[in-house]
Amino acid sequence: MGSDQDILEQVSDALGDDFTVAAVAVTPAGKRRVARITVERPVADPVGDTPVEPLTLDEIADATRLVSDALDASDVMGSQPYTLEVSTPGTDRPLTEPMHFRRTVGRLVEVTLRGSAADGLAPQGAKGDGTQVTGRVLATTADGVDLHVKGTKRSAPHTQHIPFAEISKGVAQVEFTRPDTTPAPGETED
Repeated sequence: MGSDQDILEQVSDALGDDFTVAAVAVTPAGKRRVARITVERPVADPVGDTPVEPLTLDEIADATRLVSDALDASDVMGSQPYTLEVSTPGTDRPLTEPMHFRRTVGRLVEVTLRGSAADGLAPQGAKGDGTQVTGRVLATTADGVDLHVKGTKRSAPHTQHIPFAEISKGVAQVEFTRPDTTPAPGETED
């Protein structure tokens, strides 16, 4: 059996430019193995202000067929049986790279700020390590992310630029009733 890197190269070649391979993991599961391949829609530039559409179920099915054919045609998985799982990263993926934030344009995210940054970027009255800021991603820039932060009793709604270097953790929030559009700076959400 090849390494995860060998499998990644084999799968990436099979998928071509239609999909980006986000992760490959092969783990034992009794007498079998489970090959988990995580794919997503390719995005050329981490800078942008337009939403990135998630993959559809049909696109995931197409990716699964391509990956399965490629792995079956090569010896990278060896002779031991395996189960193939192809999916997208999902909402629980931590936002650790600029491209992750780019993929969340239009979504609500929560970022945790690093210690000294929290003092300057935190909402009014909040200080120190681990300050959290929740806002809707308006755009990503070369050095950070622009969030629309809802207003509170103490502050009006505003746009806040947070440098990537000042973010210690980021996570997309699950919304059951997402607004159709992202408010422009200065507008309020209904």
